[in-house]
Amino acid sequence: MLDKYVCKACGVQYENSLEKPNECIICSEERQFISSKGQNWTTLESMIKEGQYKNTINIEEEGLYSINTCPSFGIGQTAYLIQDKNFNLLWDCISYIDEKTISKIEDLGGIDAIALSHPHYYSSQVEWAEAFNAPIYIHEDDQEWVMRPSERIVFWSGESLELKEGIILHRIGGHFKGGTVLEWKNGDNQSGILMTGDIIRVVADLSWVSFMYSYPNFIPLPETTVERISTRIKELKFARLYDAFHRVIKEEAKQNVLRSATRYMEALHGTLFNS
Repeated sequence: MLDKYVCKACGVQYENSLEKPNECIICSEERQFISSKGQNWTTLESMIKEGQYKNTINIEEEGLYSINTCPSFGIGQTAYLIQDKNFNLLWDCISYIDEKTISKIEDLGGIDAIALSHPHYYSSQVEWAEAFNAPIYIHEDDQEWVMRPSERIVFWSGESLELKEGIILHRIGGHFKGGTVLEWKNGDNQSGILMTGDIIRVVADLSWVSFMYSYPNFIPLPETTVERISTRIKELKFARLYDAFHRVIKEEAKQNVLRSATRYMEALHGTLFNS
């Protein structure tokens, strides 16, 4: 019997196969990890049948909803639904989707497009795209990490792509070569919101962010990469920032990202502290 297996560690769904894959390609490289308990798989059908999971959809502010799976599954990221001028965008994805989720989102106007920050959040993106008849936007630099191909996937190129007026994807790299952030110019009452996945990640002190090649394995990015990211960020319009784990910088987010980049580079350069 053919099944679309889902890696329990990262939540990414694979294309149909007769047998479980030997290992998850996403997890077996240095930016992720294979669980100490070994490689484990499930399917979306099994998750639904178990009745253990449900998605919660909560309004964060005007035009912005968060979508989370409870109990947490895979990496445990948050997906976001952005509503702007009769255009609904799903930013990043989660693995679990069922009829209740589809119905709730349909009540909010459905999904017109899906955009991804990087491969760790591809999850069951094709299931979402098919449920809402929506295209998926992924930067072409990360094409090799798509484990379930689909004609719905649009591999975009270049440094930016405007999906709708004021809703712009920017490839800034870093965590992945095609690492993408979303500039939503109309968010936060026209002040602008930046959605970052964990291409830029808010840390425990919510006034700072970090930039990493691998978060679970603590591999930093080089100084030149962070400097390039900082230069790109200066061009964007935002005062608020949401990352993949529901951490928010509510005010002066742009300034905080830039000063975080400076601190990061000083640490790498050996001028931040003496030890």
